[in-house]
Amino acid sequence: MRKALLVFMATVISLFFVLEAVAADRAAIKKNVDGIVAGIDGGKKPTDFKANDYKPYVFIMEPGGMLLVHPSLAGKNLGAKAAPVYKALLKATPTGTWVDYQWKGKQKHSYVRKTHNGLIVGSGYSE
Repeated sequence: MRKALLVFMATVISLFFVLEAVAADRAAIKKNVDGIVAGIDGGKKPTDFKANDYKPYVFIMEPGGMLLVHPSLAGKNLGAKAAPVYKALLKATPTGTWVDYQWKGKQKHSYVRKTHNGLIVGSGYSE
């Protein structure tokens, strides 16, 4: 019984640290996306931003699905490549929102936000 209690307590403590790390990641992701949106709204071009300059990477997509910035899919249409992901990302708002979707068998959580001209900027993490 004592051993089971110790295992349970260790699990709870580990979960606490994992949740803290996710919260920090979510804050960093939001900060990156908000900064890019502010830059684009302030006159920068989407291509002034590089996907892998951020951890985790960022993406910038036109409303029609064309990815302007992405580590491996820039120049490709996400709507044609992964329609369910594209539909999830279309839920982006001018103030930002978190969306969930499946990508390559993993659950993804992405923060997405629209620029003044309708581009969708996002970044996220996998479970």
